[in-house]
Amino acid sequence: MKHIYLAGPFFDDEQIDRLERLEAALEANPTVAGFFSPFRHQYDAYEFGSKEWGDVVFESDRSQLHDADVIVAMADFYGDDDVDPGTAWEIGYAGAQKKPVIILKEKPGHLNIMMSVPGHAFVTKAAEIANYDFDAMPVNEWEGKIF
Repeated sequence: MKHIYLAGPFFDDEQIDRLERLEAALEANPTVAGFFSPFRHQYDAYEFGSKEWGDVVFESDRSQLHDADVIVAMADFYGDDDVDPGTAWEIGYAGAQKKPVIILKEKPGHLNIMMSVPGHAFVTKAAEIANYDFDAMPVNEWEGKIF
């Protein structure tokens, strides 16, 4: 059983809905021992946007990334061309630690090579995570366009 870090933006209702569907899928997956969702750890004791808040959030998220076995990341675009920079950083940090990253890409479109090449597996629906075998860790490649 694996410990998962759930990376993804949560700045609007659509992103929050996707995260909540991913959380439900992770909770339903028998190969998941537990997961950390930064969305659920906002550190309300600190003023949002303050230096103290930023330090606590960064250190907590970095520590959780370090301790996770696998990262599940939402790589859908916001706007026309951009992946959330925080999520991109989390994917890069995981890659630097040689941790597998499972990429969720529900929206149609292309994917940056810095996510498509190191991605361990790709899913197109959050619900697919409920059945992904995190013990066997099957691999599949990104089949869409890259840039």
